[in-house]
Amino acid sequence: MAVLTLIRNLNNSTFDTGGYLDMEQQPSIMAEPREVVERSFNINKKLGPRLIEAAKQDAILRIGWTSAGDPVPKNGELGLCPNLPAGSRMRALGILGSWVAAFGSGGRFTIQGDVGSFLGAGNRGNIIVCEQLAGNYTGYAMRSGEISVLDGVGDDAGAMMSGGLLMIRGSVGDRVGGGMKDGIIVIHGDVGRNPGAGMTGGKIIINGRYPSRLPSGVEQRLLTAAEVKSINSQLGNEDMEIPKDAACLVPSERLYIEQTEIPVSSSDLSSIGLVAGDLHHTAPYQTCDIAVLIPEKSEEKDPLAFPLPLLPVISSGELLHPANQEEFDVAQILAKQPFITREQPRRIDLSLIDTSNLADAPELLENSSGMVVDLDDLPAMNSEEIDGFIVATRTLLGMKKPISFLNSISRVESLHVRSSHHEIDLAISRIEDGSGIAEAAALPMIGRSTKSHLSGSATQTGILLGLSASGQDLAILRASGIEMICCEVPMQDPQDLAHWLQSVGDELTAILRRLGLDSIEQLQRQHLRALDYETASISGLRLVGYDRPLPHWFAR
Repeated sequence: MAVLTLIRNLNNSTFDTGGYLDMEQQPSIMAEPREVVERSFNINKKLGPRLIEAAKQDAILRIGWTSAGDPVPKNGELGLCPNLPAGSRMRALGILGSWVAAFGSGGRFTIQGDVGSFLGAGNRGNIIVCEQLAGNYTGYAMRSGEISVLDGVGDDAGAMMSGGLLMIRGSVGDRVGGGMKDGIIVIHGDVGRNPGAGMTGGKIIINGRYPSRLPSGVEQRLLTAAEVKSINSQLGNEDMEIPKDAACLVPSERLYIEQTEIPVSSSDLSSIGLVAGDLHHTAPYQTCDIAVLIPEKSEEKDPLAFPLPLLPVISSGELLHPANQEEFDVAQILAKQPFITREQPRRIDLSLIDTSNLADAPELLENSSGMVVDLDDLPAMNSEEIDGFIVATRTLLGMKKPISFLNSISRVESLHVRSSHHEIDLAISRIEDGSGIAEAAALPMIGRSTKSHLSGSATQTGILLGLSASGQDLAILRASGIEMICCEVPMQDPQDLAHWLQSVGDELTAILRRLGLDSIEQLQRQHLRALDYETASISGLRLVGYDRPLPHWFAR
């Protein structure tokens, strides 16, 4: 019972607690989070060079034993052994945390004990065995390989999987196989509520009790004799074979209903102006510093240089290579500008990691200069799970490259608290989150949260717009205290992208000259004016003409 309590407490903890467990209930089981993270990084660092060599020698590497073979069980280490290479064999002893053996490429991992959430997430070839209990999201978004859990799992096991085999003996929590697209889940035990919710493919085979009322879009049928024979052959384990009367849950036929569009931001930044104040304009040939660094000041990380305070989002880095090699000017502009991309990043780009490309993380992170984590798309994670994710991905990315969190503007305070706590380099608020919040209203939301939660922190603030940005947008957002502006690109053609980047830079420089400034660092909130009453009302900016914020912004 002590082990079960530990894993459940670990899965249910929140980032607000500053720890992984209720320390009053479990005063001596877990170390402090920073200590656990450091231990986990050290284990991964030591294992890295040894894995390939051990695979060549067909040797088993062990975690949780001394060199003499005496057991020293692990106690909460997380993010261990990401992207195990083909042929490698690992065995661990003790209680492990979250994100263990993620993104595997063909290794074997056996856990003699319990493990936390996201065991084998993004699996694409590993064979993983957990001899006791596993937490939530076991096998999340796996594409191939096998995961066996021998003493039950938490909620959302096999969620979003698109291939592979997940075998579970013991009780299973809610929503097993939620959103799965393909693959097979075999369960010898009782199943919680809503199995297969949102599934569009694959099979969930249950040899045990399950709810009589299935979610919409899921139906139960019997397996054919050929299916039973084929699946038992695939299982390759007499103890896990399924009987011919086992239930099989599959997606049912559903009417296609076009989804309604989510609300978009109710206004842009066109109702905010920039005023010069007492400064004279500068000469038209005056050079202006419009470049930024992320992270801005860090001795431990290598900062990324941006020619503009702009980080555009594009689907693939392949689109950033000019087809005509003679377009030297175009190639030069694009070669200096980092982008956020979901696939095929260049060495200067940041990879956007979400559920769709989670299994590709090893290649994406190896070839990029940083990572943007889409918290809106990945499952909600508590503090321990975020630490596990960071350990696993940073092991692949490298310790000196920046990490960014992307979250909806509605959750800006949570984003900033998490980013500060986990020492994230850039916290990006997504404007188009379905809330319809106007861009002008987002400015004081981000400003207040930054002041409350990021003061004294190294975390910088960013914003993701729903449309492509102009030089005017960059100036307004920088004056409001936002350090990096992310946006969609207006087009996908390399030549057009280069022209857009050049025009944004020219416009931003012209604005600085008009204001009498020679650097974007000199832009301040005092340069901003609301051009109409509504914008002044929701933004707290000075109303042009009135030249003060509206009175309700001073009310308690």
